[in-house]
Amino acid sequence: MEEKWTKVLLHASAFFMPLLVPILIFLITKDKGMKRLSIQALLFQFVMAILIGISWALSFLVIGIPFFIGFSLMTVIVPIIGIVKALSDDSWEYPIVKNLV
Repeated sequence: MEEKWTKVLLHASAFFMPLLVPILIFLITKDKGMKRLSIQALLFQFVMAILIGISWALSFLVIGIPFFIGFSLMTVIVPIIGIVKALSDDSWEYPIVKNLV
């Protein structure tokens, strides 16, 4: 039960402390699954920040605008999906970075 709410907090941290909470959970927890998920959450935030920055820089060309919108939406929607999956006790990993960890 405690792991469920830790996962919810980890996914919800994308909206209020996207760097601090995953690092704290990684340092505090002893469960390897939670450590893996916290690294994924942290990497997802970094990757999305880089992709949004690149697409914003390319937005002076028309090609960057749809990517900017898509990556911005992913930054909001993916953590919400993670929260819903954590509340229903389903196993879930972050897209894009799940194979990196």
